[in-house]
Amino acid sequence: MKLTVVGCSGSYPGPDSSASCYLLEHEHEGRTWRLVLDLGNGSLGQLQRYCDPRDIDGIAISHLHPDHCIDLTSFLVLAKYHPDGPYALVPVFAPAGASEYISAAGGPGGEPPVDALQVVPWEQEPVAEVGPFRVVAYRVDHPVVAFGLRVEAGGHVVAYSGDTGPTPALTELAQDADLFLCEASFVESSDNPPNLHLTGADAGRCSVEARVKHLLVTHIPAWTDAVEVEADVKSAWSGRYDVVRPGDVFEL
Repeated sequence: MKLTVVGCSGSYPGPDSSASCYLLEHEHEGRTWRLVLDLGNGSLGQLQRYCDPRDIDGIAISHLHPDHCIDLTSFLVLAKYHPDGPYALVPVFAPAGASEYISAAGGPGGEPPVDALQVVPWEQEPVAEVGPFRVVAYRVDHPVVAFGLRVEAGGHVVAYSGDTGPTPALTELAQDADLFLCEASFVESSDNPPNLHLTGADAGRCSVEARVKHLLVTHIPAWTDAVEVEADVKSAWSGRYDVVRPGDVFEL
């Protein structure tokens, strides 16, 4: 698998990054398969740096907050009205209510997704198959229904926390992962609200418990000191890690 960080800014797009979006690619049966994890504010524009959106085989959405899904509205317009013809029906795995959310977010008379997107609720199908990718959704701890994702392909595992507070589900989905893409929106020095996000130390502790091979720290908001987040990571984790940036590529 190849993981490209398209956007990694937490909560809203920052000056140097769009909101959450990650591209997974895997060679299988003579072609490259592409799976996108989340499609937050501004990410569709940046995604075009790395692939033609027409070549996307599936989209997995962790939860229905704008910084993780709102560019589905733009993808829908692109898929339905491209002058070279509409895209093939694209499977989108997302929490229940995604179709209604996408339609409403398109504004009055918004685009109904039924013509271009095949929306499948995680609650109905917690295991998704897209070509060589097997994606398992785990309910995590966030104010809205949210899922962390475990992606397997070619004998490797990429785990993605989505947005969550500390929860045993996170350790389960990250177990023995080759790459653990984990949010760290908070810092230890603050009085953080519960059931919302992780600190770098939380990400580090979970990585220890899950015996991950490589921790990728992400979803740091522009208003948060990334240096402090990294110090928090190192307080709990002595293994391999990176604080990701847009354009970073990790290959397994």
